[in-house]
Amino acid sequence: MKKVLLMALAVGMLTACTDKKQNKENDMVQKLELTQEWDKVFPLSEKVNHKKVTFETQYGLTLAADLYTPKDAEGKLAAIAVSGPFGATKEQSSGLYAMRMAERGFVTLAFDPSYTGESSGEPRRTASPDINTEDFMAAVDYLSQLENVDAEKIGIIGICGWGGIALNAAAADTRIKATVASTMYDMTRVSGNGYYDSENKEESRHTAREALSKQRLSDPKAMAGGVVNPLPDDAPQFVKDYYDYYITPRGYHTRSGNSNDGWRVIGTQAYANSRFLYYINEIRSAVLVMHGEKAHSRYFGEAAYKYMVEGKADGYNVVGKPNPVPENKQLLIIPGASHCDLYDGGYTELVGKGEPKNMIPWDKLEAFFKDNLK
Repeated sequence: MKKVLLMALAVGMLTACTDKKQNKENDMVQKLELTQEWDKVFPLSEKVNHKKVTFETQYGLTLAADLYTPKDAEGKLAAIAVSGPFGATKEQSSGLYAMRMAERGFVTLAFDPSYTGESSGEPRRTASPDINTEDFMAAVDYLSQLENVDAEKIGIIGICGWGGIALNAAAADTRIKATVASTMYDMTRVSGNGYYDSENKEESRHTAREALSKQRLSDPKAMAGGVVNPLPDDAPQFVKDYYDYYITPRGYHTRSGNSNDGWRVIGTQAYANSRFLYYINEIRSAVLVMHGEKAHSRYFGEAAYKYMVEGKADGYNVVGKPNPVPENKQLLIIPGASHCDLYDGGYTELVGKGEPKNMIPWDKLEAFFKDNLK
């Protein structure tokens, strides 16, 4: 009898602990204030169903996401997680990519990264190489557990700065069977070396480190500002392109850091001393690197592709072995396209007016994922 009572007590304590843990997790999810009305910068397609969802990362952060499913779809489907650009939200480019791919038969998930948009994390608008990579892998966790998803058929799309993060996730997580890096930045390379590696020297990095180190004591929550506004007349063309997407009605969103007060000054400090793409030459799954011919960021994608296939490229200080599976790696350069044209397809006039240029090759993306998620 005594043994039975002890076992009952143990079971009761375990149940209580489990309930407390579950309640704690539920409390974390409930803290997110999710906007339920449609507030994207693009209209909702009649071909898809949409709902807001949340999921947890291994760092205890709750991410907010939009789940898109094709209407009238049956059985288990292939799925795609989408994020980016860096500093943007799921109401902008990533949501558009997710919705368009759902129209083509995939279950898709566009999520706000940790510390941004509607996702949790304080202080706001900060980043970490490992946390951001985990964001993608946690999205794969979530998709893998959905009843209408085939867990063996999951891919990811990373846009702009999240293109590099997507490649890093693909190098780490073999559940990711196909990856698209669209108009990609390597955030670790640009943070440490500057644009076009113009600051790739110890003296420049030391000066930047000193400034950031002082910033942590003087005002660690200071923001660096989003896209420059007002736009100077002599701004480079790619800055004008950013302005036209993030600041005008074409792509402005109230929760987007790029559209408003930007990023924490020290928010990417760890990125400068890291290198995301060290092991991408060992990615065995399928990868498509997609860039615009006229994109200022094109060199990131071309170098990443070359290193991924050959194990060596300009801008990479290491030399590795050639990829063991080079035949499923692709580089697609889109004629005439700028960096921001691959955010939403681009327009012939400013502020999203004129005719759509349709620079995003949706048919190509559909074929790539269907070929490699089967």
